[in-house]
Amino acid sequence: MSRSPTSSPPHSPRHSFTARSPTVTPSRARVLALVESSRFQWFIIAVIVVNAAVLGLETSPQLVREAGWLAPLGWVTVAVFVVEIGLRIFAHRGAFFRDGWSLFDLFVVAVALIPASGAFGVLRVLRVLRVLRLLSAVRSMRRVVAALVATLPGMVSIGALLVMLVYVSGVVSTQLFSTTDPEHFGDLPTSLLSLFQVMTGDDWANVVRPVTDAHPASWVFFIAYILISTYIVLNLFIAVAVEALEMQNEDDKREIVDEVEESERLVLDAVTELRAEVAALREEISRRG
Repeated sequence: MSRSPTSSPPHSPRHSFTARSPTVTPSRARVLALVESSRFQWFIIAVIVVNAAVLGLETSPQLVREAGWLAPLGWVTVAVFVVEIGLRIFAHRGAFFRDGWSLFDLFVVAVALIPASGAFGVLRVLRVLRVLRLLSAVRSMRRVVAALVATLPGMVSIGALLVMLVYVSGVVSTQLFSTTDPEHFGDLPTSLLSLFQVMTGDDWANVVRPVTDAHPASWVFFIAYILISTYIVLNLFIAVAVEALEMQNEDDKREIVDEVEESERLVLDAVTELRAEVAALREEISRRG
């Protein structure tokens, strides 16, 4: 990817195409250099931001009526997206359709072309997905999304642990406190809702106080529940997310190192071939001389 001397590109190229590939024609190479250039990428990000602002302004019918330029501006941004997708398909060919982020961009742009009226008019609400194109346009955002996806198995396990904790605590609290505070612990569903409220810290004192007033020793149960659910289990979610981000950063670093090593190898191969050609040329000149 080409880099501007004053700013770095928002993300690295999704696919690497270089002159070593015999299928890259000169015109395709020029388009590839364009779509992977930092200036083009920053331009697309700016268009995404403008389009997001237009979508927000279009939620006001009065503003739409008064600002006649709003709808044309929205269609101009959509036209830019269509041209961008076309250029990327031309440059990347089949690799474009093997990349998840590229397919996401294609889907978002296709939704923007759905007619406002007719059977599919209700799908126009999906236009707001165009704002999510920032996720694919900015590398740091893609890294966060990839990390979130990587955390799903761990999140499911921790979520199951949390559900079991709340369920067991709900059964115990219903058996112990249903007669004391039927409003909060009268049955199992009510107890589960009350314990969820305690776990999130939403006015938990008003849930706990009627029980602790009647049973002073009950604070042991609630303190243990709050410590385990809020300060241990919920923090495990954060720990898993942080670990996934660190692993994603390491993967990105390895990818950058691999790209640099590949570029160096190509340069060395080119230098070796050039030296061989120069040596052959010298030998040919010496024979003729």
